[in-house]
Amino acid sequence: MVDKLAVKHRVDPNEVEEVLLNRPKFRFVEKGKQKGEDVYLALGQTYAGRYLTVLFIHKQPVQALILSARDMAKKERKLYGRK
Repeated sequence: MVDKLAVKHRVDPNEVEEVLLNRPKFRFVEKGKQKGEDVYLALGQTYAGRYLTVLFIHKQPVQALILSARDMAKKERKLYGRK
């Protein structure tokens, strides 16, 4: 997953962590196949100011399995701005 983030989307894993720790806006995406493992989207900003979208599976109690991360689309940026 780390290689995909770096090569395809040019996102560093540290940036993903920054987004998740920097008060992102969360959106429910879909119910998970396993109970308690739903898929969410986090819209947030890195400490350097980069706007990212992070797709992850929420695992109990406070863990996340990162599925993907990329720069925000214009529509997502507007949604994030209405925080």
